Amino acid sequence: MKKGLLFVLSGPSGVGKNTVLDALFENFDAVSYSISATTRARRKGEIEGEDYFFISEGKFKEIEAEDGFIESALVHGHYYGTPKKFVDQKLETGEDIILEIDTQGAKQVREKYPEAVYIFLVPPSLEELENRLDKRGSENSKSKNIRLANARQELKEVHKYDYEVINDSLEDAVREIKKIIIKEQKRRDS
Repeated sequence: MKKGLLFVLSGPSGVGKNTVLDALFENFDAVSYSISATTRARRKGEIEGEDYFFISEGKFKEIEAEDGFIESALVHGHYYGTPKKFVDQKLETGEDIILEIDTQGAKQVREKYPEAVYIFLVPPSLEELENRLDKRGSENSKSKNIRLANARQELKEVHKYDYEVINDSLEDAVREIKKIIIKEQKRRDS
C-alpha cells in the first residue's frame, strides 16, 4: 500500500482558507481534513473528533513534551496543535490529508515532513485582503492593521511553498487546489 500524501495549505488571515476548503470538500473526497487539538472550550455545535480534539492544558503539555504534535502554537490564550499520531495513522493507511495552518505552523511541519506538498493561498491584492477583512466585520481597526502587517510578512514566505494559488474567485481557487491534489496523487501513484 502506498503511503498517503500530506498537503499543507497556508495563507494570510482573511484570504479565505476555510471557505476554500469547505467548498473543496463539498464534492471532492480524495483528501481529508486534519483535525487539530485545542485547549479552548468547545463552542455550541462543535463535535469532538470532528471539529477539534478538545483536551485540557495539562494533557496538551504532556503530548507536546512527548513530541506528539506536528506543529503547535499558543493563539489568543489557548493552545492548538496537530496531533502527530492522528496524521501518521491516516498517512500509513494510504489516506491523503490536508492541514490548514499559518506560515509559522508550516515551518514546523516542514521540519518533520519535508516531503509534504505545500500550497500557499494568496489574495489578488493587499487592498482586496483589506476589503475581505472589512466584510468579515470581526476586526476593529487595530486588529485589522495587525492582520494586514502580518499578511505582508507572511506573503514573503510564498517562495518556500510548492504551489501558489490566487484566491480571486472561489471557484477558480478550489479548481486549482483540486488540480494540484490530483497531479500530486498521480505522481505518487506512477
